[in-house]
Amino acid sequence: MKNDSMLHGELSEAIIGAAMKVLNTLKPGLSEKAYENALVIELTKRGHKIDQQQRFDVRYEGELVDTLVPDLIVDGLVITDPKVVEDFTPSHHAQMMGYLAITGLRLALLLNFKHADLRWKRIVR
Repeated sequence: MKNDSMLHGELSEAIIGAAMKVLNTLKPGLSEKAYENALVIELTKRGHKIDQQQRFDVRYEGELVDTLVPDLIVDGLVITDPKVVEDFTPSHHAQMMGYLAITGLRLALLLNFKHADLRWKRIVR
């Protein structure tokens, strides 16, 4: 088994730090899109490259069956998905595993802006 506990650790910390600043500034109660857009501004200010709503083809036996659109990809390495939910669910985890499989990336971060304190979950493929 691979030891992936610190895969992109510094970048994860940078994303979480930016998300904390966004939440502390905007406070809870807004839409996921508001936090997503603010996170793009904050991460860009901090020198990160952000792909927002990048499209990926989903193919089955060579045929296009869907298009996948992760919210953010930071520095081409970490899928970042802002949420405003009571708690993360198994379906959030499954969605990120699907995103990782289709994009070929290895790390996703779920960020929950629902509460006064930021909550996050790292998902490694």
